[in-house]
Amino acid sequence: MNSNQKKERSTTWNLKRLKSELVFKLLLGVFIGIALGLVANETVMNFIVVIKDLLGQIIFFTVPLIILGFVAPSIAELKSGATKLLGFAVGIAYLSTLGAATFSMICGYILVPLLNIQNSVEGLRELPLPIFSLQITPIMSVMSALVLSLMLGLAVSATKSTTFETLLNEFRNIVLKIVSNLILPILPFFIGTTFMSLAYEGSITKHLPIFIIAIIIVIIGHFIWLIALYFIAGKYAKVNPKEVYKYYAPAYFTAVGTMSSAATMPVALTCAKKSPVLHKDSVEFGIPLFANIHLCGSVLTEVFFVMTVSQVLYGQLPGVGEMIVFVVLLGVFGIGAPGVPGGTVMASLGLITGVLGFDAEGTALMMTIFALQDSFGTACNVTGDGALTLILSKFTRKITAD
Repeated sequence: MNSNQKKERSTTWNLKRLKSELVFKLLLGVFIGIALGLVANETVMNFIVVIKDLLGQIIFFTVPLIILGFVAPSIAELKSGATKLLGFAVGIAYLSTLGAATFSMICGYILVPLLNIQNSVEGLRELPLPIFSLQITPIMSVMSALVLSLMLGLAVSATKSTTFETLLNEFRNIVLKIVSNLILPILPFFIGTTFMSLAYEGSITKHLPIFIIAIIIVIIGHFIWLIALYFIAGKYAKVNPKEVYKYYAPAYFTAVGTMSSAATMPVALTCAKKSPVLHKDSVEFGIPLFANIHLCGSVLTEVFFVMTVSQVLYGQLPGVGEMIVFVVLLGVFGIGAPGVPGGTVMASLGLITGVLGFDAEGTALMMTIFALQDSFGTACNVTGDGALTLILSKFTRKITAD
């Protein structure tokens, strides 16, 4: 094989990989949807709203299944006889996630009103109503699915029921298959029809700059939270946190490129092992664990974005009480987030629709802008794992000494 053939094959492979990426497909759906929506007439939109309604109902039907499939087995895996180390690690991961979400919520109430979002509907065209609609009713409500997941997970953990734990794990694999083979493939079409509707109405051109500003604010927020997290870790461990984060640049940029904590894990382990202040056992135990349960960057992003989308589409920010419930539960849902692109949003769809009351249009918009910055949220998650491992190292030395 000559060099030209190798180059051609490499180019073809790279294009195939690019086309297989969810973000590329979502962006393609956004651009095609906007382009078609700007030129579509009412007859075309009559057909489009039917498709959007059908795809939306299929997606929302799976929400309770996603909650059961990912939250229940994740809780069940935390055995009642777990070591102090595991309990401590899960605790600090949740506190970091909760802190990031709370920080984002406060910033949202301060900054979103300053974005000068115009909610006037003057000059916007009305979408035609669906000609027909299939009623695909979910098997249970969002809150029922959450309560059942918590009960099942805790009960299986307390009783050490290996049979039910195996069933829950198999059910998680089944739901993951549904998400990977059905929900993710139809998402670009759902996103495309949603943005086609927004473009037809005329609202997308008005609000696009707002979402670009929101993405910039969120990325800045990631670095602010990382600074706070490493400061707290350094104070607790009584060491200079620079001895950890100065090794983390390769892990950060790998996460930006892969958008996957799992794919970044080998690099993160290498970076953490170079730090002289991290306990070896804590690194080998903590880094893989935190890669799955510590989602500070992702939840910070999601909280700010749901507030922005709420202001844009519904003309107001969610109530404080609703946001507090959303933030507290989001950390729990994050522990069970599926290992797919946009997994945090997928796992928390029930909260977005059930607690905040988002409709199909709001959910689609939320998933799209989240996907646009998903790589930076993942990079924040991975880099924040270093700070938690520093805290865990101090705790490990303490219980070892005792």
